[in-house]
Amino acid sequence: MARYWPEPAHTHGTPERTGVLLVNLGTPAAPTAAAVRPYLKEFLSDPRVVEIPRVIWWPILNGVILNLRPKKSAEKYAAVWSDAGSPLKVHTERQAKLLAGYLGHAGVTGVVVDWAMRYGAPSIADALVRMKADGCSRILVVPLYPQYAASTTASVIDEVARCLTHWRNLPEIRYVRNFHDHPGYVAALAKSVRDHWAKHGEPDQLVMSFHGIPKRSLDLGDPYHCECHVTARLLAAKLDLPPERWQLTFQSRFGKAEWLKPYTQPTLEALGRKGTDRVDVICPGFASDCLETLEEIALECRTAFLGAGGKAFHYIPCLNERHDWIAALTDLVRSRIGDWLEAPAPAAERLAATAQRARAAGAER
Repeated sequence: MARYWPEPAHTHGTPERTGVLLVNLGTPAAPTAAAVRPYLKEFLSDPRVVEIPRVIWWPILNGVILNLRPKKSAEKYAAVWSDAGSPLKVHTERQAKLLAGYLGHAGVTGVVVDWAMRYGAPSIADALVRMKADGCSRILVVPLYPQYAASTTASVIDEVARCLTHWRNLPEIRYVRNFHDHPGYVAALAKSVRDHWAKHGEPDQLVMSFHGIPKRSLDLGDPYHCECHVTARLLAAKLDLPPERWQLTFQSRFGKAEWLKPYTQPTLEALGRKGTDRVDVICPGFASDCLETLEEIALECRTAFLGAGGKAFHYIPCLNERHDWIAALTDLVRSRIGDWLEAPAPAAERLAATAQRARAAGAER
């Protein structure tokens, strides 16, 4: 097999284009055990996701997990699957289309917006190949994870780098590392909460549930825990909530190791047992609704809270295709690619400016 993938045909004088690639976690192709199994294998084979040594992890993954978990996971996916497909895939595709439209409306031209999944399809490799074929010599990669974690954001960067080892003519690459404290993102979260409360009234307690990671990752220096707390504090401040009206939790624990605490479902059960009538839950670590929000929170955690004595449970949807969120995403992207969009000065003008700077430097000596 050739080391490098074929380069697309090139015509001299073709204007360079800028690409923006939105990347989300991933999804199986269908809510079936047969489709979930290869997706889980790809996901759980990533050393960024599972840091257990391969010699120990491989027999567990292939001998136990991939034989037992796909059927259970498929049932969960089936509970949230729509006629349009996986919620995460549907929302990510729509966000990319909306971002392209918002950029165009703002007068930003020559930009190609595409989307991909870190695991499953459409793959990052395929998206990058499409962008190269579209003439993109500069690409901004936007992992749609507000808070940085090695198991999410860094994994996307790893995969982009792996794909580029197959390219002969490399593009200029930039990444959005995080946007956990971006004013537009926080404002959109706050507005989504206020919109929900305007229709349904306010709860006794607002729970902000973030995806969990092993506590060991925090101990080893992963900043995710801190960035989740920053987002939560900013959102609470934007909503003028006193400390006793809100709390932060972590969900989606996997395996027997200790993960970041407090855990979401046990927290909700405790609130129900102590007589809290109503809780609202929002998931500020997800830009799009997915299995972890629609099944784990909106279904499983609702059942747990009500079963523990709670009276009313409200899940506040992710930002998805909200105007304020897409506007914030547009601002975020424009801030990262602004200089790429500036037309370069003609060659003669650039040479004259260089000569002038050289003369000025010589005079200073």
